[in-house]
Amino acid sequence: MNRFRRVAFLLSITHTHGIARRYVVVNGFDGALTMLGLLMGFQAGGGVASPIAVNACMGAALALAASGLSSAYLSEAAERRKELAELESAMGEKLHESAHGEAARVVPFLVALANGLSPLLVSLVIMAPLWLGATGVELPREPLVLSIAIAFVTIFVLGAFLGRIGHVFWLLSGLRAVLIAVLTSALILVLR
Repeated sequence: MNRFRRVAFLLSITHTHGIARRYVVVNGFDGALTMLGLLMGFQAGGGVASPIAVNACMGAALALAASGLSSAYLSEAAERRKELAELESAMGEKLHESAHGEAARVVPFLVALANGLSPLLVSLVIMAPLWLGATGVELPREPLVLSIAIAFVTIFVLGAFLGRIGHVFWLLSGLRAVLIAVLTSALILVLR
């Protein structure tokens, strides 16, 4: 069995594929909204040099990734151990060498990767104009403004994706997510 099929099988027997997908979207949304919050704060403060914005956003992105990796691993590992122990008790035998035992060891890492890498990758996409601006690349608009626009687009896409998963009209779901981003941005501007 190739690795992709094996991973799919392990996620299937533990019923965790939905959990991993939710973590990707939820933490991607957290990463996008966190980046938007930072960027709006910089914009409200009159803008900042790209290297400062890049460093601040990168620090937040790495903190989100570390938090996502560690919290998901710890909670998912505990859940998998508990479920394996319950299954062993019901079957009256040790399952450490079985597919369920392997899943109890591997799935927490997979879920943690989904949980931690999602906000990091989303943040890196949003930060791209800031990096380009810091390296002297000419952009059609100010890097901070472009990053804010990418944050809004990313939030819309994640909202639309959630709509498709939940069988809700994707456009409405995407617009709801953008409304949250607009309200968050407005709050940041009002409270500055």
